Amino acid sequence: MSEASSRNKDVTSRFQDPLEDETCRRFVLPALEGAGWREDQIRAQYPINLGRIRATARRHLQERPLKADYVLSYSDGLPIAVIEAKRTRRDPEDGYEQVKRYARLLDVPFAYTTNGHRILEYDARTGRLAEIQEFPSPQELWSRFRRERELTDDHQAGLASAPLNSTLRNWDGTPKEPRYYQRIAINRTVQAIASGRSRMLLVLATGTGKTLVASQIVAKLWNANWPGGRRPRVLYLADRSILIDQPKDDYFVPMFGEAVHKLGGGDAKTGRNIYLALYQSLDSSGDEESLYKQFPADHFDLIIVDECHRGSAAENSRWRAILEYYSPAVQIGLTATPVLGKDTDTYGYFGEPLYEYTLAQGIEDGFLAPYRVRKVRLNVDMTGWRPDPGQKDLLGREIPDKLYGPREYERVLAIIERTEEAARYLTDFLHRTDRMGKTIVFCASTEHAFRMMKALNNANADLARRYDGKYACRITAADGDPGRELLDEFREEATDVPVIAVTSRLLSTGVDIPTLRNIVLFRVIRSMPEFKQIIGRGTRLFPEAGKFSFDIIDFVDATRLFNDPDFDGPPMRVVRDETDADGNITDSVNEDVPGDEEMVAEPGAEYEEQDGGTLPPFVTDPDEVEEILASPNRFYVDGVQVTQWGSAFYVSDTDAAGGLRLIEYEQFVRGQVIRLNLEPHQLLGQWAHAKSRQELRKLLDESHIVPEDLAEWAGRPDADTIDLLLYLAWEIPLLSRSERARRVAVRHREFLDSFAPQAREVLDRVLDQYAARGSEELEIRALRSDAYSSDFGNVLEIGERFGGGDRLREALDELNSLVYTAS
Repeated sequence: MSEASSRNKDVTSRFQDPLEDETCRRFVLPALEGAGWREDQIRAQYPINLGRIRATARRHLQERPLKADYVLSYSDGLPIAVIEAKRTRRDPEDGYEQVKRYARLLDVPFAYTTNGHRILEYDARTGRLAEIQEFPSPQELWSRFRRERELTDDHQAGLASAPLNSTLRNWDGTPKEPRYYQRIAINRTVQAIASGRSRMLLVLATGTGKTLVASQIVAKLWNANWPGGRRPRVLYLADRSILIDQPKDDYFVPMFGEAVHKLGGGDAKTGRNIYLALYQSLDSSGDEESLYKQFPADHFDLIIVDECHRGSAAENSRWRAILEYYSPAVQIGLTATPVLGKDTDTYGYFGEPLYEYTLAQGIEDGFLAPYRVRKVRLNVDMTGWRPDPGQKDLLGREIPDKLYGPREYERVLAIIERTEEAARYLTDFLHRTDRMGKTIVFCASTEHAFRMMKALNNANADLARRYDGKYACRITAADGDPGRELLDEFREEATDVPVIAVTSRLLSTGVDIPTLRNIVLFRVIRSMPEFKQIIGRGTRLFPEAGKFSFDIIDFVDATRLFNDPDFDGPPMRVVRDETDADGNITDSVNEDVPGDEEMVAEPGAEYEEQDGGTLPPFVTDPDEVEEILASPNRFYVDGVQVTQWGSAFYVSDTDAAGGLRLIEYEQFVRGQVIRLNLEPHQLLGQWAHAKSRQELRKLLDESHIVPEDLAEWAGRPDADTIDLLLYLAWEIPLLSRSERARRVAVRHREFLDSFAPQAREVLDRVLDQYAARGSEELEIRALRSDAYSSDFGNVLEIGERFGGGDRLREALDELNSLVYTAS
């Protein structure tokens, strides 16, 4: 070790086994200082992630976050090494796997583990593990880092080590620092540019901050005076106004001020550095007069393409011509959902991803909200609907005699009651959860969205009246400026209304709604990229408003796409509900469902002018495309009896490979209970005693099993938690708490009668409270509540009724035992 560590030898004699933080302060920090590391290059307790959030019915549990003891950075935002410190009496080898994991996550090549006396170094480039005498100096480690990343000349090294921009702030005024995966994306991209690469792809899950990554890439290039000793000229491209305005206002203008300009109106301003533009504004005419051609082909140094799976993704797209015109520029594609199809290949143009951060990783790290899935099937979707011979629709047209199903609904035939029943289910769900929880409903078309909006406002007439018709609103391209104003209000974190946004496709991508709590799928989805984008609307966290998870309500089996390996995980298990003649679920059967191979590229096919006249205008708006594709002879019927056929409840979980999977809640709980390695009688025996019941509750809590979720799944809020567990794990018949209390009163009357009337009165109250509220009422601390104090006094006074506190405890212990033997 260095002299700095030697100076602390006397400390070890007084503190024979210092904790890890003491090892850091007394050994590691002096050793680093002795090696020449400055204070601003050493980051203690470096946060890697936040810890996965486990969603339950009533609350959220967050696992312990990952933190590295120290991260060493050569310059601002460029970590190059990580250190794990162990207690002096532990071997540094004990931290080896841990620090290797940290290094892998942080994308740094050098990892160290130390106990204050010995240092082990792992070099990811060579794969060698060696014991060293002291930490390398910053310059030595930087030289090795440059060799590892092939940053051979000083210009490349200077670009890679350029600082970030520190202007941005969080809502609470703290600096908006990139997360670990954002730093990786930023640094890999800048290092690739330094190495001469001209086409790059970054794949980051929706909600993980692609815009921050893009703006900080520009910041590093800006601070390095790239290229050639001047500020870079940058073009940021997207196909929707919100994808331009939000990055401009929230990121680029605060960071770069007047250097930022939004292109449009045919005016090619050339005095700025950072331009943001819609494809449509650059290529409004499709000829030599197009705005993008008013700039020289080599004008821009860097082009960033947001949502690069759309717009310019198709090889024959007019918008692709913009990228090809600016081919001398470095071009970076950003997306959550790359597309690989017949005519559309994100990888073919931009290359393999420099970095990919998936939805599964985001949820596992606690940066994205986990979700629950409620699959609801309506009877007409399960059995189909066939008209009577000669039956006419609401417009007096005869309906072709055939069996109609989900693929035809709302394209060929619309059943009015089908929409109303879905609105009724959603209304009931919001009554159980939060009527003001922001919700998006995806419908089949703009016309279908209008009928759903109407049905929701009718089902919630009290709130529609209170909020002047803005409880549920249709927000589609067809709604023009009023719709855009409603969208702005819906996105606003501080507004209460609109609560429910009903749309077709407008809100499926590019709209940041952190407070969104529910996503409702009521149209068939065949495109995996679109499905990922839709799910991504709900993944943003908003702790300030208590938003830590979200729910997906699926009426059309769209969540079958969770089955696709492209959705960050292995195939899911889907439940087929078997019912009796009355539509009640009698059994749920797990079955494998093959993935849907059909992919739909976005936007739809483009038009070209040919001999014989001018074709219709170029259509790119998704809602308009959907309406054009919809059958012009859509039939409308009513008077159809539509009911819920069945439903199933799923939770998201991480599989062994680190991917996401959906698992039915019953199966999840059964697996967790079996892992407790207890037989049914042992589990019941532990639950029968207050002290061991608390220990068991803690184990259940660590297994992410919460009584409220159990009760919701079973539809039995009157059942004891232990009975729900026994039923789920071993199918032991359920008892209600009232039944358990009644059996004690009947079968163990002698026990109750053995107490004086004033003590018996307390025990009767305990049983009543247990039946009404749950097992917590069987514990002595429950006697402090108003349910007892108003009639019986405090706990000491209650104890006097039994002849003292000890006898009160004995009575409650025996009562606990009798409650749980009454089976």
